[in-house]
Amino acid sequence: MKRIRISELLESKEFGKEVTIMGWVKTIRRSKNVSFIALNDGSCLKNMQIVADAEKIPADVTERIHTGAALKVVGELVESQGKGQINEIQAGNIDVLGEADPDHFPIQPKRHSLEFLRENAHLRFRTNLFGAITRVRHHMIFAIHKFFNDRGFYNIHSPIVTGSDAEGAGEMFQVTTLDLQNPPKTEDGEIDFSKDFFGKATNLTVSGQLEAELAALAMSQVYTFGPTFRAENSNTSRHLAEFWMIEPEVAFADIVDNMDLAEDMLKYLVQYALDNCKEDLEFLQQRLANEDKQKPENERSMPLIEKLNFVLENNFERITYTDAINILKNSKPNKKKKFNYVIEEWGADIQSEHERYLVEKHFKKPVIITDYPKNIKAFYMKQNDDDKTVAAMDVLFPQIGEIIGGSQREENYDKLMKRIKEMNIPEETMWWFLDTRKYGTVPHAGFGLGFERLMLFVTGMTNIRDVIPFPRFPKSAEF
Repeated sequence: MKRIRISELLESKEFGKEVTIMGWVKTIRRSKNVSFIALNDGSCLKNMQIVADAEKIPADVTERIHTGAALKVVGELVESQGKGQINEIQAGNIDVLGEADPDHFPIQPKRHSLEFLRENAHLRFRTNLFGAITRVRHHMIFAIHKFFNDRGFYNIHSPIVTGSDAEGAGEMFQVTTLDLQNPPKTEDGEIDFSKDFFGKATNLTVSGQLEAELAALAMSQVYTFGPTFRAENSNTSRHLAEFWMIEPEVAFADIVDNMDLAEDMLKYLVQYALDNCKEDLEFLQQRLANEDKQKPENERSMPLIEKLNFVLENNFERITYTDAINILKNSKPNKKKKFNYVIEEWGADIQSEHERYLVEKHFKKPVIITDYPKNIKAFYMKQNDDDKTVAAMDVLFPQIGEIIGGSQREENYDKLMKRIKEMNIPEETMWWFLDTRKYGTVPHAGFGLGFERLMLFVTGMTNIRDVIPFPRFPKSAEF
């Protein structure tokens, strides 16, 4: 008999029907004549209750059943006598597909710290929390592809191994097949990368943007959705060494079009989560409320579903960097030096604490900041006529600050070339990028959405290592 997923069976009232389900034991309660088993197969948050009567299921079978064991259950779907469920299964036969020794299986039915679960990331999918996060993550992945597909975008696979540094940050993972104990050297004593696999120095990509630009300047509107890598030695709750980025690029678009696309996309994704992840979001909201009980009232989070609706119900406030600096300079936290980074003059980097102040305290809505000083932004951004600022934008959300960064791109060859020289970027590595400004250049724009930042917002989790299945960070590459 074909296996039925628990999510499909939980609302069924086909009482008397024989069904087959398979899954993993969450809990088992034993009495003299009957055992009650909570079984979950990952398809939803709720468990299916299995009633194992001693007359039908012998003791030598039930004695092998513990939390974590995998079972195949064939039985009759009956109306439940207990509260909180409409049905249950009277087991006719149980096969133990895989045992789990209770003395060694680490994910027992009790509260585990998030740190403990990170150390057991290979098993943390078995918990309610990480089951919920995994299902929400899937829905968000699907929603992103659906959003762009329905608007006529083409998905581009940008390379993971690259010879360029899109951000100009230099914090990249090197890729090589050279013998690290005895690498070939040039006459100057430098490593001779001409002998390497690709014949040059290569790295793991920090962004698919530059390649997406190449495609957009022929296909009009494209997007990438792939892994990116940053070799930053940052052991924080906001940084990963490997994460996923969504990067659309649109030809014949300016900074206003870019802001419109970003706002439309974020509202679409939030609405999709509310429409398709209701049970998991309610569970995550309750978890967040329980965590917040331990905190002072002024440090507590907005309820998760209220926070998601906050994005839907407000048009994003659009302000310039200059406006933002003036607001922050004159704010009470700045005047009383309560910010960790006090804003003193134009040109300062806007930090996460400033972003949250603008969103949560000043405007009380999501905010898009534009026209940043060119000296704190990347080389490819469109230079404004004032020669001081660039047509950049950052989208700021409550509690996490920046969720999207983007810009109109500099399409003018001479201006782009000048900027490359100012920032000491090797011209010979960018010849292919510069070609697009020689042959049929057009105004174009795009942005990057860090997928794990989005996941932090949608799930209410506070550590980025908990919204990706296998987090990579300094001194950690397990699993």
